[in-house]
Amino acid sequence: MKVKLRILWCLMLIVSFQDVCAEESANARQARRIFNSAYAQVFGEQGASLHYDVNITGIYKTDGTIWYKGKKSKFEDAKMNSWNDGTTVYTIKRKKHEVEIHSAKNNKSDKYSQKFKFEPENYNYSIAEDPEGLMLTLKVKKGKKGMKEIHALVGRKDYHPIRLRIKIAFIWTTIMVSDFKSGGITDEMLRFPSEKYKSYKFVDKR
Repeated sequence: MKVKLRILWCLMLIVSFQDVCAEESANARQARRIFNSAYAQVFGEQGASLHYDVNITGIYKTDGTIWYKGKKSKFEDAKMNSWNDGTTVYTIKRKKHEVEIHSAKNNKSDKYSQKFKFEPENYNYSIAEDPEGLMLTLKVKKGKKGMKEIHALVGRKDYHPIRLRIKIAFIWTTIMVSDFKSGGITDEMLRFPSEKYKSYKFVDKR
């Protein structure tokens, strides 16, 4: 009798464990589906624009606006403007009255757009309700490179990005997103307006 009870108990534990795994898998699938939708709105072929406020644990703060479509991008902040046409990057240093020219393949000045790039397949996904929307949690897989953890808050209905918290090593960075728009980005919007900077000194660092 005791043996039968033990076997029954073990079977119940196995079934319970399978139910938990199924729930976790369903949660992960839902999280990845919603993430894919949000990601497509931000990084799809249609392009997007947004305003960002970055706070690195209260040590460093900055804000600006970025537009991008494919390999092309443009951003503006209080100190500089930059255009990336996929081949060449033009960065305006207003105080120096200079235009720095970099190769897009080896560009240290295009640091802001890099904050929004990562490899989606390197992460495990989960989702939870949040008072402000839906919270997507991404944790880097063992042996994979990238940001350690990402908490992405998106709109409950439209999946638009609202806030990102990113963990790199032991440092957390918070990125608040506003004025997000998906689509409507033209190549002309991302073209470097050289005619506006004829009086600037051009410094070629390619």
